[in-house]
Amino acid sequence: MYHVGSKDEASNRRGFAHFFEHLLFEGSNNIARGEFSRYVEKAGGVLNANTNGDRTYYYEVLPSNQLELGLWLESERMMHARVDQIGVDTQREVVKEERRQRYENQPYGSLLPEVLKRAYTEHPYQWPTIGFMEDLNAASEADYKTFYKTFYVPNNAVLVVAGDIDPQGTRALVEKYFAAIPKGGKIPRNTVVEPPLGTELRDVVHDRIQLPAVVLAYRIPGYGTKDFYAVDMLNRLLSNGNSSRLNKRVKDQEQKALYVGAFSFPLEDPGLAIAFAIANGGVSPDSLEHAMDEVFAEVREKGVPAAELEKLKAGLETEFVNANARVAGIAENLASAYTFLGSTAKVNTELDQYMHVTTDDLQRAAQHYFDPKKRVVLHYLPMVGDK
Repeated sequence: MYHVGSKDEASNRRGFAHFFEHLLFEGSNNIARGEFSRYVEKAGGVLNANTNGDRTYYYEVLPSNQLELGLWLESERMMHARVDQIGVDTQREVVKEERRQRYENQPYGSLLPEVLKRAYTEHPYQWPTIGFMEDLNAASEADYKTFYKTFYVPNNAVLVVAGDIDPQGTRALVEKYFAAIPKGGKIPRNTVVEPPLGTELRDVVHDRIQLPAVVLAYRIPGYGTKDFYAVDMLNRLLSNGNSSRLNKRVKDQEQKALYVGAFSFPLEDPGLAIAFAIANGGVSPDSLEHAMDEVFAEVREKGVPAAELEKLKAGLETEFVNANARVAGIAENLASAYTFLGSTAKVNTELDQYMHVTTDDLQRAAQHYFDPKKRVVLHYLPMVGDK
């Protein structure tokens, strides 16, 4: 896991972090172009990567007797990956196609970019992780090499090995493949502090859709802070499963929505909680928004019964157990704890943070963070004519 995401990009090089997620599978000085993935697949393993606003994460899941292969591959990625014009040109087409599929040709696909650019005015979270093709097209080979040399260094990374391993032998292999890699310079960190949302911002977005939708976005505290866990639990209360409040009230009882969802962005700096609903046929966005608002207002005014909170906690316990049932889940949780919470030991206290949330914490968080006077509201409407 490299501590670099879209918030570490220059405003004229948006999408670099995500682009490198693709580019660094091109190979290295010792791995032929396009062969990186084949090494893992031939050994009976799987691999992938993902990027968000704060970090880029690569992983391989291999048979335990192929540990050395995985360490060699990752040391090659860190030490001398192929960052050249051929790879840049190849991966630019891949990213362009991903952008078309995920954002441009997907109903409601523009939702996240439209929310972000209104919810943030100064912080780099204002652009989506995938970035913009004009920035990637304008970048030179030297720009890509500089980004690589700046962020893909040992002092900006954490290596986790989990599974059927011998710790002493594993440490010796890690030394063999990583000890000689030179430390990088001081890592430039984003220091922009986004001003609070001081008012409600409302807008209308016309898209190639058939049914209107309503989006409500609220600023929430950064991941790892005490209030984050209460806000995250509130989002689960609102939309996690068929028995959640938004689903029961807006979708099932009032039948105003075809689909309802809410999710948190667990980001290093203050992120967002977003609620999203697609209207049933004949239901106006105003009516749908009013129904959603009533659910939020009920939590602010009446709080959450203790029995409902205990149900939430039981679901979270199951989720944590399932996440740690696979070595890939254990490895990612350890890497995230080290990168964002300051210690791998924090992986053992994350569930406790949720378990210590009280009904009073939930109501206070709802009143403070789900304030209707401080949010972004978007009404998605079908395009009319040439709009």
